[in-house]
Amino acid sequence: MNEHSNLQGSQSAEEIIALDKRHVWHPYTQHGVEVEPPVIARAKGASLFDADGREILDMISSWWTCTHGHAHPKINAALARQADTLEHIMFAGFTHAPAVNLAKALSDLLPDDLNRVFFTDDGSTAVETAIKVAYKSWVNRGQTRRTLVAFDGGYHGDTLGAMSVGRSSQMFGAFKDLMCDVRVVPYPATFEGDDAVEEREAGALSALEALLADHKQDIAALIIEPMMQGAAGLRMCRPSFLKRMVAMARAANVLVIFDEVATGFGRTGKLFAMEHADVTPDIVCLSKGLTGGYMALAATVVRDRLFDIFLGHDFDRALPHGHSFTGNPLACAVALASLGLFEEEQTMARITQINARHRTVLDVLAARPDVMRPRTLGSALAFDFGNDTQYQSDASLKLRAWYLANGLNIRPIGSTVYLMPPYCITDDELARAYATMIEGMDRLASGSL
Repeated sequence: MNEHSNLQGSQSAEEIIALDKRHVWHPYTQHGVEVEPPVIARAKGASLFDADGREILDMISSWWTCTHGHAHPKINAALARQADTLEHIMFAGFTHAPAVNLAKALSDLLPDDLNRVFFTDDGSTAVETAIKVAYKSWVNRGQTRRTLVAFDGGYHGDTLGAMSVGRSSQMFGAFKDLMCDVRVVPYPATFEGDDAVEEREAGALSALEALLADHKQDIAALIIEPMMQGAAGLRMCRPSFLKRMVAMARAANVLVIFDEVATGFGRTGKLFAMEHADVTPDIVCLSKGLTGGYMALAATVVRDRLFDIFLGHDFDRALPHGHSFTGNPLACAVALASLGLFEEEQTMARITQINARHRTVLDVLAARPDVMRPRTLGSALAFDFGNDTQYQSDASLKLRAWYLANGLNIRPIGSTVYLMPPYCITDDELARAYATMIEGMDRLASGSL
């Protein structure tokens, strides 16, 4: 055991790669063709550094998790303090200050009576919890509602229920026979200069209205990524659509779940995307930026009146659900430190500045014949190129490899290039990223990638 524990820090990059090839199964990876990944030795601010000391700007925030930057000293200190006190305790039958204080902090930040927090490990489990809460709330009311409503292109995670409501995301065809009953309605994605958005919104709302009219007694809940679909290629909608959609669900007595795993904690320019439309769901799912990108933690937050449906004298009314690392004290302490930085470092103002910089480059992108549907929201910038929307299209893989070789962690999704940097990124770093991103598009257009 000691031999293995002493390896870290003394291994060469070649030794790490050899062990990786022999033992590791990476996510969303076809190992039959995947090239050797870089070995990341450390990170700081908006930058990653490989084993040779080469800098790579983390322009997608390590799958949208890193908020205030890598290795932030105040988050580091919070983690170290908590590790000296309590690293973990089961959360059934016990409680502790980090989890209680984080639940209170989230409740204070969220609108209305979103006050009851169920902690899990990641976005998938947050969504899975939300689906189970929605379904069992109807069982506790003496009704059986088995149908869920989701939106075309939505992605909500990789557990079975989460896959079911993300079935249109191209990821889960192999598992379709295992999925629960989900009805999918159109998503009216929009972009800068979009003249047809109202027509698409009308079509989507009409489809939802018909579905609610025909099946409202069977529908347990509706789920959506508010304002921006992540894995579909940062497809964005308007606040007015979100507001009307929620009103329709409310009128039909259907629960509304907001998946804010990717959109929460400032990504869209508001602390939570729901603020753009001034609407409150019955359930919200949070993860990714919750801990500033440090640790696995998620929260499913429900309204008081929904929580009350589970109260009683028999366990049959309770939620039979949990995880070994629910409410982990280390993760909760880190999340509290990250939340504190939003005010201390005026993070929302930083996001406004990033968005202003994004808007200056939108005009440059829009003028290119190979760029379609340029769009930005908060810290996110995206545009489409070509028509191959497969998750790992040939062009996207070539761009990803070229960007990485030239110091950028940019991971195109099919025919979409996007940036979603940590909020600590500087103007100079953004300028470097924009220039390199555009050079990559030039090379793709000329066939020199």
